[in-house]
Amino acid sequence: MNDNFINGIDSKGGLDDLQAFRSDKSVFVFVISYTATSTIPGLTVAGANPELIRYTPPADAEYIHYGKCKSVTAIPATPDGKPTPAIITKTALDISNIPIYVVDSGSAIKPILPYVSINSPIGKNILDEPGLAYQKVLDNYEMGKILGTQMSKVNDTIILGESIPGGTTTALGVMQAMGIDAFNRVSSSMPDNPSVLKNKIVESALVRSGLKTGDCSSNPFKAISNLGDPMMPTVAGIAEGVISSGKRIILAGGTQMCCILTIMKSLHLNLKEKVCIGTTSYLYNDENSDIVGLMNQIDEKVPIYNINLGLDRSKKKGLRAYSQGFVKEGAGAGGTSIAAFLNNKDLTQDNFLAKLEDNYIRTIEEPDPISLNKINL
Repeated sequence: MNDNFINGIDSKGGLDDLQAFRSDKSVFVFVISYTATSTIPGLTVAGANPELIRYTPPADAEYIHYGKCKSVTAIPATPDGKPTPAIITKTALDISNIPIYVVDSGSAIKPILPYVSINSPIGKNILDEPGLAYQKVLDNYEMGKILGTQMSKVNDTIILGESIPGGTTTALGVMQAMGIDAFNRVSSSMPDNPSVLKNKIVESALVRSGLKTGDCSSNPFKAISNLGDPMMPTVAGIAEGVISSGKRIILAGGTQMCCILTIMKSLHLNLKEKVCIGTTSYLYNDENSDIVGLMNQIDEKVPIYNINLGLDRSKKKGLRAYSQGFVKEGAGAGGTSIAAFLNNKDLTQDNFLAKLEDNYIRTIEEPDPISLNKINL
């Protein structure tokens, strides 16, 4: 593996430790979900059109499967061609031949493809009411454990990713309720991270819930119920099922995966040598978030690996935008890319970039990208 563009923190595990996550029996589990918190104006890059937000998770899943979307007429992208991070995920999975399983954990729109449903309701707006009923949090978690256990029977490494617009805000809320100082540390798909807005939403949601920072340090399910979303208990449950089966997890994502680790730690799961976070260098180096600061509070021994895909050198403006602070991560992009290089020792950064640009031409430039402001669904 040419790993000079994959980096880890020495104190949290070096690149030699990353090799433990290499497996010919790997699978990408993609959990799609929805929280009405995402409709708060100014919170997400798609906030100008609340209807589009509902379609983003299933569209991501469909694109990874088909190379096109069926729920909507084109690939989710900004009007100037900044594509969904699912384009990176698809490229990584195609190169490595890693299979994908989609799990519906409260998605508002169901994808047009085979998927596993756990019969979860959608998430509510945490400003106005609890994000998910407490019993449904428990139900999602138990369903996740079943999935994780079963998938571990035929896979050694499970790469866990998610798509839920607005999810960094609910992650902020849950981590604060559990005693992690997450204010101003969660990431954003926008270069101008609306941290002040996220902080105010969570502060108001804590007051509404009658909770203070740290009140749920030993009860993650209460934190999720009041301030979280339907994705969280499902992903945490899958992770528990995998770890309990003696297999390994790559949490493919950014600061939302710090929230998942907070939940796992609270449940006293043995994470040693079984779990890592895999993300992009664009999120890892983001000056407007702080994944390392979060992880130092959660578990100083769980490694974080980040991959530089060389997008600053891309011929495509929409892909170069990732290195300029737009989008940065999502849909499991970083973790699946790391897995692709782990499983393909001859793969180079240039090879990956060429394949990614080819996908960009076929799916973003040739069709008309969806306009976030003008879509009429």
